[in-house]
Amino acid sequence: MFHIYLVALVALAVPAAAAAAPAPITGRWKTDDGKGIVDIMPCGAKLCGRIHRLLIDQPAGGQRDERNPDKAKRGRQVTGLQIYWDLIPHDGGWRGQGYSPEDGRYYKAHLRVRGNKLTMKGCVAVFCRTVTWTRVS
Repeated sequence: MFHIYLVALVALAVPAAAAAAPAPITGRWKTDDGKGIVDIMPCGAKLCGRIHRLLIDQPAGGQRDERNPDKAKRGRQVTGLQIYWDLIPHDGGWRGQGYSPEDGRYYKAHLRVRGNKLTMKGCVAVFCRTVTWTRVS
């Protein structure tokens, strides 16, 4: 009798867990402002995101992370820069940490995929901003 209940519980739990899994966000995404392409990829057991390339004119030697609050990091290249880390499934989407080289801010990131769109909400304290990126083939 116990065996039947166990099988029934497992049968109910598996579809519920599968339904709760968020849509995958790995791949290449074009930013909402058209300034860059970002790769989201596995980094160990979690996901991270790096700037694949910039689609804007850059100064000689490439765009630098000039607005970083850490002065020691202001000379690093923006291309190849990790801007998302520790992304894990959360509430039907993904959450982790983010960084914007445009304004030098670190933020809590919440990402969600719908079709070929990736919506990201970034929050610093109580102030949030949402942008939508498009998957690149």
